[in-house]
Amino acid sequence: MPWEGMKTKNPTHKHQTWAGRAGDFKVILLVVASTIVIGMLVYSQHVTDRLLQKQREIVDLYARSYEYIARDNTSGGDYSFLFDEVIRTIDFPIILTDAANTPHYWRNIEIDTVKLAPMEQVEFVTMLMKQMDERNTPIKIALNDSLILNYVHYGESDLIVQLRWLPFIEISLAAIFIFSAYIGFSYIKRTEQSNIWVGMSKETAHQLGTPLSSLMGWVELLRNDAGSNPKLESTISEMSNDVERLNKVAERFSKIGSQPDLRRENVREVISSVTAYFSRRLPRSGRTVDIDFENEEEVYADVNRELFEWVLENLMKNAVDAMDGTSGRISFHLSQSGSHAIIDVTDSGKGIDPRLHKDVFRPGYSTKKRGWGLGLSLSKRIIEEYHRGKLYVKKSALGEGTTFRIRLKT
Repeated sequence: MPWEGMKTKNPTHKHQTWAGRAGDFKVILLVVASTIVIGMLVYSQHVTDRLLQKQREIVDLYARSYEYIARDNTSGGDYSFLFDEVIRTIDFPIILTDAANTPHYWRNIEIDTVKLAPMEQVEFVTMLMKQMDERNTPIKIALNDSLILNYVHYGESDLIVQLRWLPFIEISLAAIFIFSAYIGFSYIKRTEQSNIWVGMSKETAHQLGTPLSSLMGWVELLRNDAGSNPKLESTISEMSNDVERLNKVAERFSKIGSQPDLRRENVREVISSVTAYFSRRLPRSGRTVDIDFENEEEVYADVNRELFEWVLENLMKNAVDAMDGTSGRISFHLSQSGSHAIIDVTDSGKGIDPRLHKDVFRPGYSTKKRGWGLGLSLSKRIIEEYHRGKLYVKKSALGEGTTFRIRLKT
């Protein structure tokens, strides 16, 4: 069978184990990153709380100083000297009010004294004072429990405000760095994968070239010696077709990595050609597989015929491998939707778990006991990178078969 040449023992559980390890590694990275972020938030909050506590102790100290002075001057002496001189080293907003919470003195508060009248300044300070009280409880200055002289209202210093924002800034910078690193590593990974694809394809084409040339020569010698033997001529003709097919496969590999030449092709005719070739060879697999082409509508699209045929063959081989019994069906449906050609390839195989619809295109992923897990990945690459189209699982479920959809620009 033409697709049995590049298979090797490759247990399914290995692919699943590698996928599981990759998933576990992502979970571990997420847990570590979350732990670091939470640790940063907790530590920053701890430092901020300690600074707030120190700040409150300073305000409480000055409040106690006012009380001490007040006890020696119960007539309500002038506290402006203490407020203006003693606490000038304080770097956070502070407001001194009377017992009715009317502001009398304030520091470290920016007020436009040109535009605002004195009463408007008091109203502005009162508004700020209420905002401060939402975060910090004011400290009262009292001679005793029943005689309150003043209140000290205070806000947060610039350092504390910066500390509150620091974790979010660090997290944002870390997120930007991680995102940039992810994009960079993804690009490097894609480049490396591309180089592997190209290198493997070029080497395969090179290795196939010499024996193919030799086989073509031998076929010509056999044709010359066949004489008028119809049976031998028929056999040589089939051999020649298979050699030509191998030569086409070598040409396909040689095109990987190069910009393919896209030409306007009759998609219906291309599909018919591929299905006809496989229909003649499927009986050799020991299975009875019916291939249906449900639409005879002529649809044209810009494709590279050799590579596009390769995709169709890979989808058909995948469909045959997905069939558990000795019989099955593969259906093609061609239609045009707007500026796109739509090709649906449906099989009667065992289906794909909906959770794995994207995984089937990942290089190395396979549910078969034999195979490299490269066919669908290569097909997706040919359609999406070379033809600027789309290849995806339209619908599939376990026990219900699978429909792959190809979308090409017309």
